[in-house]
Amino acid sequence: MVTLLFTSVFVLIFIVIGVVYCWQKFGNTSQNTELPLPPKPPARLFSDNQPAQLTATTAEPHNAIIELAKTGDKKALHDAHAINDRALYDEVLNTLVTHSNTEAQLLSLISHVTRNELPVNKTLAQKTIDHWKHSLDRNSTAKLLHVAALSDDANTYGQAVEVVLNSWREGKLPDVSAVELQSLFNGEFWVLSSNTRSSGAGFVLKRTLSTAKRELELTNNPI
Repeated sequence: MVTLLFTSVFVLIFIVIGVVYCWQKFGNTSQNTELPLPPKPPARLFSDNQPAQLTATTAEPHNAIIELAKTGDKKALHDAHAINDRALYDEVLNTLVTHSNTEAQLLSLISHVTRNELPVNKTLAQKTIDHWKHSLDRNSTAKLLHVAALSDDANTYGQAVEVVLNSWREGKLPDVSAVELQSLFNGEFWVLSSNTRSSGAGFVLKRTLSTAKRELELTNNPI
């Protein structure tokens, strides 16, 4: 009787141990079979609206410089040149040229650009040619040729040479000798960059200067 009792107790203990073991195993399996959480999206280097923000940020100083130029403030030239954006610089210079309605304003702009060794573009050079082509004198002749050469455009410089040469032919430059004129033409030619001098337009310019040289030499040494 006692043996049966002990046997029943041991069997009951084994059953309890088995139930506990199975329950723990089931719990671990349930935890392991849970679906994993979806991975977090990778962090993006730039947000979706980043390009628009960059564009707006870049455009703001540019617009401010253009607006400053519209007031006639030459500081806009230095601001644009400091940014090293030639398209912006040309736009600023074109704006200032447009607003130079009087001779004093144009001469002030030309003086400011050349004195500060800022780039000259075709717009400023053309405005200079148009302004002086009918009223050249000794001083303005030198300035006209220099500004045209600083534009680094062979066609523009060639036009300036023709304007000066025509004035000289018409006797409107009595205080400028043929030797001085030839020296001016040749000296300002070397202000042009090597690329401009060796271009197709540069070749045409060389022929123009060669023709002018022969004409001026005939004046110095008449047959």
